[in-house]
Amino acid sequence: RALRRFLIRLARSVTRRRDEERLREEVEAHLALQTAENLRAGLPPVEARRQALLKFGAVEAVKEGYRDEQRLPLLDSLAQDVRYTLRQLRRAPSFTLTVTLTLALGIGATAAIFSLFNQMLLRPLPVPDPDRLVNLSAPGPKPGPAYGDLAGDSSVAFSYSMFRDLERLQKGFTGIAAHKGFDASLSFRSETVSGSGLLVSGSYFSVLGVQQALGRLIGPGDDRAMGESDVVVLSHLYWQRQFGADATVLNDTLVVNGRRMTIVGVAPPGFEGTTAGRQPDVYVPITMQAYMIPYWAEWFNDRRSYWVILFGRLRPGVTLGQARTAINAVYRGLINEVEVPLQEGMSETTLAQFKAKTLGVEPGRRGQSELHGAVQTPLTLLLAVTGLLLLIACANIANLLLVRAATRASEMAVRLSVGARRWHLIVQLLTESCLLAALGGVAGLVVAKVTLSLMASLGPEGALASAVPTTLHPDILLFAIAVTLATGLLFGLFPAIQSTRPNLASTLKGTSGQPSGGRGAARVRTALAATQIALSMTLLVAAGLFIKSLMNVSRVDLGLTIDHLVTFDISPEQNGYAPARAHALFERLEDELAAQPGVTSVTASRVRAIARDGWGHNVRVEGFRSGPDIDSGSNFDQIAPAYFRTMGIPLIAGREFTRADGRGAPKVAIVNEAFAKKFGLGRDAVGKRMSWGEDELDIEIVGLVQNSKYSSVKEDVPPVEFRPYRQAEDLGFLTFYVRTSLDPERMMGTLRQIVAKLDPDLPVDNLKTMAQQVRDN
Repeated sequence: RALRRFLIRLARSVTRRRDEERLREEVEAHLALQTAENLRAGLPPVEARRQALLKFGAVEAVKEGYRDEQRLPLLDSLAQDVRYTLRQLRRAPSFTLTVTLTLALGIGATAAIFSLFNQMLLRPLPVPDPDRLVNLSAPGPKPGPAYGDLAGDSSVAFSYSMFRDLERLQKGFTGIAAHKGFDASLSFRSETVSGSGLLVSGSYFSVLGVQQALGRLIGPGDDRAMGESDVVVLSHLYWQRQFGADATVLNDTLVVNGRRMTIVGVAPPGFEGTTAGRQPDVYVPITMQAYMIPYWAEWFNDRRSYWVILFGRLRPGVTLGQARTAINAVYRGLINEVEVPLQEGMSETTLAQFKAKTLGVEPGRRGQSELHGAVQTPLTLLLAVTGLLLLIACANIANLLLVRAATRASEMAVRLSVGARRWHLIVQLLTESCLLAALGGVAGLVVAKVTLSLMASLGPEGALASAVPTTLHPDILLFAIAVTLATGLLFGLFPAIQSTRPNLASTLKGTSGQPSGGRGAARVRTALAATQIALSMTLLVAAGLFIKSLMNVSRVDLGLTIDHLVTFDISPEQNGYAPARAHALFERLEDELAAQPGVTSVTASRVRAIARDGWGHNVRVEGFRSGPDIDSGSNFDQIAPAYFRTMGIPLIAGREFTRADGRGAPKVAIVNEAFAKKFGLGRDAVGKRMSWGEDELDIEIVGLVQNSKYSSVKEDVPPVEFRPYRQAEDLGFLTFYVRTSLDPERMMGTLRQIVAKLDPDLPVDNLKTMAQQVRDN
């Protein structure tokens, strides 16, 4: 009953104009009847009307009583305050615009950074009950290649065989799932684009609990045997972008890395995998690994190759600790009974560490990505900086409101002297502050959207760029609303209190020298100014330190020359090229590029220089004592002739590779100074012999080069061994470098045309100047 009455009164408050008209007509009808009766009694018209008004009573008081009875007085009062505030703001357009723009910058910057902070560090995966998800890891010795990808370092990688054993024997989870990202070449009806793919086990989608948007998802029946399931599921975003959300694509053919696959479904909207920084375009059964990543085909069933990432979902009623205990009992049994007998040549110390390995079982509500840890501190600092910026804006606006209050002191004094309630004036002034904050908040959302778009388009390419949100999610809108209300109260409360307690006598006489709160308000204005200066100095110092850090990074000696150098990637392997055909294409492309006007030299490498890419393995070096517990790891690269000349890396001794250093020729290598230092070669590296792993020393070192940055600008130069790419048997992708005497930006279109002439279906990836690549790094 009370709710019904409330809704009726609310409806009448909403339809106030119509209700006011009806009230006016009813009052006039009563007055007209009484006036007519007075006229019949012989009173003159004017006196008849006056007597009717006297008998009826105070008309406005009657109306107010009716409004209080029939409507919501608080809502009516608020509406009246809003109308009054809008009139006041229209009379001061410069003040309104200044406050709105100031708030827009503060709220917009804060909302944009919080959007990124929320996306990377707070928001759970868009799946049912994400708090029941856990990430698995296996820290400790790994006697073989281990690759964690963006999910983390090598500790998060498992062998595929271990995954199947854990999946079969575990009891604490409803299921365990495996996945591995890969670069994809996607061809549909003769149109080829580069994309991102994810190899997933048949349990992947069921463990997550997501449902298809169209067709079906990959299930247990799709990963029973190697190479049997030529099916693919599209991400919702890729389906919309590339296929226009056409439902008829089901059962059509999509060529993924040269393999013809049937489209069987579309993933749900909003789901972008479980690894921040990698947004898959397609999902492929994990048993298709040999076709998606051919150079890892031998890793599939090798227990000493670690390449899959695992997560699970807790069974109902099972705690994280219980699941950790149960899965480790299974894991230790597998380690001791299955894995330990395979570890030949391992020292007793390392073997003891291997036997003592335990599984990590950690909460997985946000998925698993190394970006979470990498961006936590920078984003927290950035959010703090934008918060300071917003506080400066609030202090500035509070000062403006105090100054504005001085000009309205007489108005407030008059209203108080005629009986206005002080609390109502405070509410009215706070309404003005909140309305200003709302205007700034709306403009701030526009600023936030533009800021996110600029961050996505102008920021560095790669994993972080793909993690930047391009839309404002509902939780960000709620955050913006909360910040808007908080700022409205923050900068409006004290000015409202101060401006409603003037010295009435002196203000009305116009003799007060302190019209807006006296010395107390003056002290507050001084404090606000001091606060602004202090916060501004803090931001200035932080900005100075940041600029100094950037300058220090920009002054780092890269060890190579990046001017007039263009780089790009091609992956013919992803378009179905066999190794011999890929090698032939690489050589033709080298020749075509070198023949272009303005090109001074051309080379290529397997590892993208200074792009957070890298490969590594253990080596044996002549004269260096090796053993299971001795670090004999080195990074490596496979390169084309003229690599060091093109990249501007000085050759200290020996020679560069030539085309004669191909398959069938003696195996050769070039090493950098860090390699020579680590393995005790000094300046006499040329002529020494080495090998990969425990093989015989069958590789001759023919050159020594100066140190140059390998993967990162900030990291120290690691030991690197360079091999001729022509001596590699399974190389299916290369990064090319073209040095030109012309403007490198103008060369990019020409480079695309040359690749298209050799193969129109071959995508060109990461086409940019080397200077841009270093900036992205």
